[in-house]
Amino acid sequence: MILRILANTPPWVWGLLAALLALGISQMFTRSASLSRVIFLPAAMTGLALYGIFSVFGANPAALLSWCAAAALAVPLVLSRPLPDRTHYDAATRRFSLPGSPLPLLLIMGIFLTKYAVGVMLAMRPSLGMDALFAPTVSALYGIFSGIFIGRALRLWRLAKLLQPTGMPACASGE
Repeated sequence: MILRILANTPPWVWGLLAALLALGISQMFTRSASLSRVIFLPAAMTGLALYGIFSVFGANPAALLSWCAAAALAVPLVLSRPLPDRTHYDAATRRFSLPGSPLPLLLIMGIFLTKYAVGVMLAMRPSLGMDALFAPTVSALYGIFSGIFIGRALRLWRLAKLLQPTGMPACASGE
């Protein structure tokens, strides 16, 4: 059955998987990034998560509310955590120095695999689309992934805003 599922997967899905893997793996290494670059990944992954909801469930109010509630719970939890050691912001260059982390790769793969698994489940059992708990559960999972991404970006934005007026580079400690 697994081979049949894989064989029936459209080829473009494998291309998307390769691109997302490359993006996630790139996050595992120390890098420098602007604020706009730091915001791009959470925005793109939140967009992919919302696409996952709308493409399957449409504007289902329970699904959207579930996504919002899960994201709203995840964001403050992430914001309450300190930034990783070696996270710096240089106000003069307006760039962050970011240590590598496997977390973005795990989140990216979580969103991708959720979308893939939901597609497979619905192809095998279309009636799941009408199940009262299916849409909110899947949407909550997407909301958790999105909330973690958004919270991580907001922590960096907060670091940039907390810079002292002297223009000295800001450093974060903790985690």
